[in-house]
Amino acid sequence: MGAVAPEIENRLHRVRDVTFGEDRSRIRTGNAPRVMAALRNTVITLLRPDGHQNIAAALRRHARNTDRPVNLLLTA
Repeated sequence: MGAVAPEIENRLHRVRDVTFGEDRSRIRTGNAPRVMAALRNTVITLLRPDGHQNIAAALRRHARNTDRPVNLLLTA
């Protein structure tokens, strides 16, 4: 894996930790932690180019209407 700029790493880790509560997660065995991290990264990767700077607000917005996340996946 290549070097990642510290500000990018901090920005990603902070979102995963604060918004998704990754450090509090009780998923600790097998491949599950890696899979969940990949899913969280995928969500962030889909939301950022769609214009969302605040991931928590974007998650709430998408949770209110089930068509939004489906459309986001289909247009990505």
